[in-house]
Amino acid sequence: MKNHRAATVLTRSLCLVFFGLFTTLTYAQSPFTATVHRVVFLGNSITYAGTYITYIDAYLSARYPQQGFEFINVGLPSETVSGLSEEGHAGGKFPRPDLHERLARVLALTKPDLVFASYGMNDGIYLPFNDGRFQQFKDGINWLHGEIVKSGAQIIHLTPPVFDELRGHKPGYAAVLDRYSDWLLSQKKTQNWSVIDVHYPMKRFLDAHRTVDSTFTISGFALADDGVHPGEVGHWIMAKSILLDLGEKAVAAAPTIQAAMAMIPNATQVLTLVSERQTLMKDAWLTATGHKRPGMKIGLPLNEANTKAAELDRQIRALLR
Repeated sequence: MKNHRAATVLTRSLCLVFFGLFTTLTYAQSPFTATVHRVVFLGNSITYAGTYITYIDAYLSARYPQQGFEFINVGLPSETVSGLSEEGHAGGKFPRPDLHERLARVLALTKPDLVFASYGMNDGIYLPFNDGRFQQFKDGINWLHGEIVKSGAQIIHLTPPVFDELRGHKPGYAAVLDRYSDWLLSQKKTQNWSVIDVHYPMKRFLDAHRTVDSTFTISGFALADDGVHPGEVGHWIMAKSILLDLGEKAVAAAPTIQAAMAMIPNATQVLTLVSERQTLMKDAWLTATGHKRPGMKIGLPLNEANTKAAELDRQIRALLR
């Protein structure tokens, strides 16, 4: 009888501890101000792939359900902010899209409170460092920053992801992205910009694993010549770097998003539904805002997509109760 009572007390105590941890997790102070609800991600194919955005969306939406975040992915594959395009891009089918062509429409339709901008990977057009190309990248970033500020939104720049020369076979291009990243990071001091570094965390991870396994890659593609596109591990490093910079210190030791969300009820189902919602909405937003890149999937009309997304939101909220 005493053992039964002791077990009951222990069980109740553990439940109270878990409830306390979950309450702290769910209703902690948000990394954003109370006015930030709609968060837009601009970028190229890595942003369009969107896995890092799904991770951020799932984690922050689960932790701060009362804030009602909406994370909008309007990344466009091949895009630059510099306006540059290499000769014969895409086999000569089309030049690289230029953000200048669509930014005004994106801002007018999405009406963001906060913008994350991820450019640089395509802006050196996979050639050795050149002062002229570098200046066009800097000019494009300065223009982008000014346009976002004029719209009334906040902007956080992301350094470009790492380029894997072993896979990408573009000698010297990793160093080009080091230079682009260094310049962006310098704007934190010189211009008081908000800049989050994803480049060097990815580079350190890749270099550390290469010392053990010379064939290691964080690429998500089987193509032997793809040094650009990260897989799930690379996207998690990006998401974790962003979350850590936003003050989410609990993710520091998490090797995966699943580990980071281990204390969240129904985390696996939540991740699946958030991914489904992100995939649905990114194509709807790209189609609605318009662009000049051929070959993109035509998304549902925005009203129809929003209706489907609302049902997914309902399911997500039910899982988080």
